[in-house]
Amino acid sequence: MGYKVKYMGYVILMVIVSGLFSSCKDSKPPKDENMADIVIYGGTSAAISAAVEAKRSGKSVIVVSPDKHLGGLSSGGLGFTDTGDKSVIGGLSREFYHRVWKHYNTEEAWNWQKKEEYGNKGQGTPAMDGENRTMWIFEPHVAEQVFEDMVAEEKIRVDRDEWLDRENGVVMEDGRITSITTLSGKTYKGAVFLDATYEGDLMASAGVSYHVGREGKDVYGEEWNGVQTGVLHHNHWFESDISPYVVPGDPSSGLLPRVSGEDPGEKYSGDDKIQAYCFRMCMTNHPENRVPFPKPEGYDPMQYELLARVFEHGWKEWFNKFDPIPNHKTDTNNHGPFSSDNIGMNYDYPEASYERRKEIIEEHENYQKGLLWFVANDPRVPEDIQTKMQQWGLSKDEFKDNGNWPHQIYVREARRMIGEFVMTENELLKKSPTPKPIGMGSYTMDSHNVQRYVKPDGFVQNEGDIGVSTNGPYTISYGSLVPKKEDCKNLLVPVCVSSSHIAFGSIRMEPVFMILGQSAAAAAVLAIDQNSAVQEVDYTKLKEVLVSKGQIVE
Repeated sequence: MGYKVKYMGYVILMVIVSGLFSSCKDSKPPKDENMADIVIYGGTSAAISAAVEAKRSGKSVIVVSPDKHLGGLSSGGLGFTDTGDKSVIGGLSREFYHRVWKHYNTEEAWNWQKKEEYGNKGQGTPAMDGENRTMWIFEPHVAEQVFEDMVAEEKIRVDRDEWLDRENGVVMEDGRITSITTLSGKTYKGAVFLDATYEGDLMASAGVSYHVGREGKDVYGEEWNGVQTGVLHHNHWFESDISPYVVPGDPSSGLLPRVSGEDPGEKYSGDDKIQAYCFRMCMTNHPENRVPFPKPEGYDPMQYELLARVFEHGWKEWFNKFDPIPNHKTDTNNHGPFSSDNIGMNYDYPEASYERRKEIIEEHENYQKGLLWFVANDPRVPEDIQTKMQQWGLSKDEFKDNGNWPHQIYVREARRMIGEFVMTENELLKKSPTPKPIGMGSYTMDSHNVQRYVKPDGFVQNEGDIGVSTNGPYTISYGSLVPKKEDCKNLLVPVCVSSSHIAFGSIRMEPVFMILGQSAAAAAVLAIDQNSAVQEVDYTKLKEVLVSKGQIVE
């Protein structure tokens, strides 16, 4: 009896111990749901192309997006794409424009206009390039849907409305980012991080070197950098002698709004000023889809007095950048000496707090809405221009959750990294070789105006507008996507790339951002596989991978 009791006790004990061991064997450390191989901060076109590349390459990826809408400017109103030489746009960037082409090849795409009515409007080349199965001109909501489709097809996780804690949200160890935390309290961990924002907030918070403003021409031995007083390119300058004073010709009456009283600076010198921002407006003259221009709160016609004086001098080019996109809509951009570019009102944006940026964006929105209202309603506007303007309005079927106003301001330039290699006009003009090319650009070196000032003769003028051809496509260096190794070893920056002000004026085009996003993600994958710093990625292997995926690197 005693033996049986002892035996049964032994069996029970073994069952318990076995169960404990079994439990330990089957249990695994809880997986951190906010951990991925690659963490991408931003919701831009570069962010989405990077995420798609990472996922297709077999890596886990999380897109941490401060934006609710994906695609940045590509879905935010810039539908009349600045392409340059389309033949050098490859990889996922070309896939995006192919998907746009597929959409417009359906009958359902043409709800306000017949397909055959929309002709060859695109910068001297067909809007719909059937031979190459691409389309470069599109409506904002179409672009956004393409990005959403790509994300859905690849089952990419996107956490929206998540804003980096810029003060305390970046944790680094041994020169590497280990995690980022957003203002909502979420912490994301990864092996490699990408900053794909227009502002470069992650890059800056990680302590990476960067620049804001224009370098003096001697910093990199350039011709087109720094202050450019007297340089009058494009049509964005005052061709007539127009007084900047409240009472014309009387300095004692004070300056009109939006004219700086400061000296513009010595020609070719550097400064901390940046080119003007605006919203790329999607407008329509199709009555069924037209929303009348809203009159902004606090509207003040004096804000547009300079434009009234421009009209008085006979200027008639108001409609020259109402670029047509499908379905009787426009991508309307800045044109002329006084237009949608809000010159001089964005200098503090790159470094500003989120709250201050919101104020700057709101000021730009009110300025631009007031501009539209002024031209459509003010009696000083020439009758022929005003009558035609009254036929236009905002598009009812665009930006429907934002009062039909674009959800993305055109951040033409903010911070620019000072990385392992700095792209300058010398590389773009092929005066100097570009090491380790990972993509190409071709658009004109294009800076919008930076300041509006009073000339010594007492008349007003704009400064900073530059348009210089690159004389054909140029290559972009891998070194411009990575910080200096001593700054950070596991960060890539495909938007705020390492470049001078004037070189960035060409690189900053949306097709190029998508190219650089894909190349950055491909490099991140190799850095993980090789267990190396991003600066030490095997370039020969990287080039091989990119070429195999349709990227045009040289």
